[in-house]
Amino acid sequence: MTHTATVVDTYRLTPQVKSIRLRVPDHTFEFEPGQHTTVRFESSGETVVRPYSPTNLPGTDELMLTIRRYDDGLASSYMHTRNPGDEVTVGPLEGALALDDTDRDVAFLASGTGITPMMAMLRQYLRDGSGNAHVVLGEKREETLLLRGTLNELAANNANLDVTFTLSDPNWEWTGRVGYVQEHLEDLFDEFEARDFYVCGVPPMVVDTKERLRELGAPDERIHSEGWEEGAVSDE
Repeated sequence: MTHTATVVDTYRLTPQVKSIRLRVPDHTFEFEPGQHTTVRFESSGETVVRPYSPTNLPGTDELMLTIRRYDDGLASSYMHTRNPGDEVTVGPLEGALALDDTDRDVAFLASGTGITPMMAMLRQYLRDGSGNAHVVLGEKREETLLLRGTLNELAANNANLDVTFTLSDPNWEWTGRVGYVQEHLEDLFDEFEARDFYVCGVPPMVVDTKERLRELGAPDERIHSEGWEEGAVSDE
């Protein structure tokens, strides 16, 4: 089932990333944090369908989407030109990424816009969870780090949340961690058997991170992702 949503507000996070707030009056979005909706529109006589994950919690009439614009991205360019008052067609919320157990310690391992589904999961865990949460977010450069201010504010207000940023191509002023997310796992975590690890990002990052987690002793049942990334990498 699709819905016609109205753009309520947009604001820019980085030169290439916008957050877009959508509302469907008289409708309540119910979904598992971590799941995605789809944006649908017509282009050159064909229907374009692209998935995007809300960063907000369910239970309201709104979805907050954070979208990176790519030069050759048909859907991302379309969404970046939406303005308040415009209408957007969104599909049902679905997907396999969701919190497994709020009583266990968790780690959210993300690169780029892979952080977006994890924001809703993190908010759910901070509301309902009883353990420690650790977000590790990788990006190329400091100016493209997504939701940095939001994550730092959440960490400041929740003693059970740790946030780590790592950059693969930082400038000389960066004093934080350098490299890819999967290169810092052994240094950041010491119990891989009991903690739940949620992984989202570009397919090579997801595949490499899951492989490294297994090498460090994390059992398969503690490693969670959408599950399609291995096929995407093998098809390249």
